[in-house]
Amino acid sequence: MSAPRRFGAIEAGGTKFVCAIAQEGGDLQDPVRIDTTSPRDTLDAVAAYFLDQQARHGALDALGIASFGPLELDPAAAGYGRLLPTPKPGWSGADLVGPLRAALGCPIGLDTDVNAAALAEARLGAGRDATSVAYATIGTGIGVGLVLRGQAVHGRMHPEVGHISLRRDPRDQAFAGVCPFHGDCLEGLASGPAIAARYGRSLSELAPTHPGHEIIGGYLGQLAANLALTCSVDRVVFGGGVMGTPGLLGLIRRAARQRLNGYLQPDCYREAIDQFIVEPGLGTLSGITGALLLASAAADASLRQLRASGMLEA
Repeated sequence: MSAPRRFGAIEAGGTKFVCAIAQEGGDLQDPVRIDTTSPRDTLDAVAAYFLDQQARHGALDALGIASFGPLELDPAAAGYGRLLPTPKPGWSGADLVGPLRAALGCPIGLDTDVNAAALAEARLGAGRDATSVAYATIGTGIGVGLVLRGQAVHGRMHPEVGHISLRRDPRDQAFAGVCPFHGDCLEGLASGPAIAARYGRSLSELAPTHPGHEIIGGYLGQLAANLALTCSVDRVVFGGGVMGTPGLLGLIRRAARQRLNGYLQPDCYREAIDQFIVEPGLGTLSGITGALLLASAAADASLRQLRASGMLEA
């Protein structure tokens, strides 16, 4: 019997990179947090971690990277594996795949952090009984991943729902927003940095009666309603640091119900809003678990290529 495959996983965020290894079907081992600084320093630290793991435990069969974006995900593109213009200073054009492939010499699976989290929630978490799942992370940025009938959605690139426009709350007209590209898009209004810029503190630090709770909940409720209307998803999973604010999920549900206003038949989004808008079933592990799924898929694809080329017996 062959030994279980060993995978590496990276959840790459604007604040931190979380790295871990795991045997196929096993639990995460030796997780480590690496602060997101410059691309070179961050990726050097990431490569050093996995090289140390390989020296102690053996070679990795594949690595999965679930990263903030936007990303070039077309393997045929010259810039595959690079970040596209991003609000994260210093990271536009950074190559995530090349340096790690050169250092580790293993297949690499790549997708956005939210697509990977959506895949993990669809297969193993809050969306296991659903045919379509959206995962929204509300933190340093706002991103949305979509999994429809088991497959992560990619088009020209990948969904960038964090930059949609919203109907502004009348109490929030004076705030210009913090997105360097669009100002008052969803991310510019409801991300962690937007909340801090507007109120001088995080949402969870505001008094329970502060209108900021309803304002942010209203914007995120619009997001959920828009996903119901445009993608017809069965479930929207909300994760990320901002979602640690007590009561926020209830405000999102209320705002989504109000925004839909009884529209859509059958009217499941009104009658069962608490089943449509949910917390992650995997808690804070959605992204890193998704990265492991990407690694497994990359290892499988590498085996198929070797067999097709005749270099490995079927």
